[in-house]
Amino acid sequence: MRFFPYERPYPNQREAMSSIAEALDEERDVLIEGAPGTGKTLSALVPALEYAQREDKTVVITTNVHQQMRQFVEDARAITREEPIRAVVFKGKSSMCHIDVEYQECQTLRDTTRSLVEKEQDRAELSEQANALVERMREGERGAGDARTAVTDELDELEDELEALREGNICEFYHNNLTENTDEFFQWLFDDVRTPDDIYEYADQRKLCGYELLKEGMEEVDLVVCNYHHLLDPNIREQFFRWLNRDPEDVITVFDEAHNIESAARDHASRSLTENTLEQALSELEDADDSRTESARNVLSAFLGALRETYDDALGFGEREQVGDDWHDLSIANRDRRDELTLTFLDRYEGRGIDAEVDLALQLGKRLDREYEEAYKDGETTTRKECQTLQAAEFVATWMADGAKLGQHPMCSVRRDGGTEEIYGRAELYTCIPREVTETLFEEVHASILMSATLRPFDVAEDVLGLSDPKTMAYGLEYPEENRRTLAVETPALFKSEREEPRTQERLTDVLADASRFTPGNTLVFFPSYSEAERYHERLTERTDVTDRLLLDEAGTPTEELRQKFVARDGAVLLTSLWGTLAEGVSFDGDDARTVVVVGVPYPHLSERMEAIQDAYDRAYGDRRKAGWRYAVEIPTIRKTRQALGRVIRSPEDFGVRVVADKRYTRASSEMGKYGVRSTFPPEERAELVDVAPEKLKFAMLNFYADHDAYDGAPPTP
Repeated sequence: MRFFPYERPYPNQREAMSSIAEALDEERDVLIEGAPGTGKTLSALVPALEYAQREDKTVVITTNVHQQMRQFVEDARAITREEPIRAVVFKGKSSMCHIDVEYQECQTLRDTTRSLVEKEQDRAELSEQANALVERMREGERGAGDARTAVTDELDELEDELEALREGNICEFYHNNLTENTDEFFQWLFDDVRTPDDIYEYADQRKLCGYELLKEGMEEVDLVVCNYHHLLDPNIREQFFRWLNRDPEDVITVFDEAHNIESAARDHASRSLTENTLEQALSELEDADDSRTESARNVLSAFLGALRETYDDALGFGEREQVGDDWHDLSIANRDRRDELTLTFLDRYEGRGIDAEVDLALQLGKRLDREYEEAYKDGETTTRKECQTLQAAEFVATWMADGAKLGQHPMCSVRRDGGTEEIYGRAELYTCIPREVTETLFEEVHASILMSATLRPFDVAEDVLGLSDPKTMAYGLEYPEENRRTLAVETPALFKSEREEPRTQERLTDVLADASRFTPGNTLVFFPSYSEAERYHERLTERTDVTDRLLLDEAGTPTEELRQKFVARDGAVLLTSLWGTLAEGVSFDGDDARTVVVVGVPYPHLSERMEAIQDAYDRAYGDRRKAGWRYAVEIPTIRKTRQALGRVIRSPEDFGVRVVADKRYTRASSEMGKYGVRSTFPPEERAELVDVAPEKLKFAMLNFYADHDAYDGAPPTP
């Protein structure tokens, strides 16, 4: 408890900390589900830090939700005030670079700058030697003059090398890191828990590279806060652990919002190659004087031709005209044979063998890449050129080797170029089963703690992520049950056809108007899409009792300003999408949001990608438990709903109403087969669902809030 920064734990928090401590002693992974606001982060961090300090480990806590990153920093600062620990908050280079260069350019600049500094140090040492030899010459020492001549000759050569390096590309910020005393930075860094923004500002004022200094300061720290990217990408993870000066078995990882690992790992594993990159690679080969050029050109031009032919054939009548700025997926996969792109590639290719010529293209690409790096180092180019041949050859090699493997789904997409208005294509190898990324990570590290408010069912998390015999624990909302009411409103099941029915829309508009009018505070409303949120925003605007209180969250717009406007008002109604950033990781305390409404069942768009994931899960886990539908659609959907419901009632004193509006949440859902979702909720949450007719919702809410004396003055009249 010495790492626990507050007076006393929440209910069940002490028990959770004890169970996690036991699991760490046993080197077991942990799956923990805890209701929002019940202190999951500290439940994991406290035993992890205690164990790490005792056994010389490092704790890495990670999330993909920006709001949670800020919460981690607050918790870490609270801990350091009780028990001093060395903690750093790590972010990617792109957000911390003072000269705004890409990763590869940064690597090259760092190497050339280090070479310059090393040669400057060599020059200083040689100058000292030359001065000392002058004194020895004056003293008449035999051989001192010859020795000094040799040293000055070496100095002259070194000056030429230094002049060449100075004419090349270097980073002045990193140069200052290497030449100035940075002890003050590290003293400042560990005086508190500094954010990347803090470090950037501190370093920028002193013309230092904060990113490289932070990397130096990460060796054997107690706690690192970072995002998923640093752990889920195998190449970055290897570097990341090296910066920590830790082997994987000396690291304890803590994943917050762990229900998001599945989709994040899938994104990290998927690979793609655009038509533009292939064209640039072929253009690059025109200037390459190498015996391997013809083989590289042969195989890459055949793949480019196959890509164009494949998407031309896949575009249906009138579909080309509908393609816009976003990638538009086209179906190319076949159940009983290789995909259409591969078949077309094999048909178009003429040469000595695809594998052999791809290998030659890879060799040539690596040679060109080295040349580009040298040119940038020497100052012959102002930017570090990327080798398109290498990128294209690596993708084609992966496509041919892995395209038919279980869990890999070959795809083709097209989009419209904003400048030329022409359509161009992309080949993509979409990874359906995320355990191919996560299983290795969980096997390598000492132990991992995965926590979320919506992680159950645990057996699915184990299967999908590749966990072996984890310790599992679940803690429901321990706050007083009389302080909350969860109502399932028997509105029609909002399937696509039903959503367009005028009678359904009118009925649902009444439900939303009642929910907002009988809420003594703000009402937060989630829809399956932004378009549905906009539809009901328009409908509610026509209701004079609601119109002046409405706020609409729209796709692609920053939400923080809207959130602040919402919580600053009294009686506001905010309509948003369940797939937006307000649905998880954001707290609405007290009157900030008294009532939350989830409209409909937020099934993901049933695209080819979703069908591919379902098929992959069915093939990987068989028909047992209907894995495809259950793993890919049903469970992630209910997690979304549960996350949204968890935006309110964030403390023991808080109270509020949670509404799910759709027949599929009610007891009647048992008659709807796989589309009825009530049974997918955990037992204790399912037990709290109270069915109400749409016209009775206002009475249920009036009774609840009146019992809590929540209305300021007389309650509304039904």
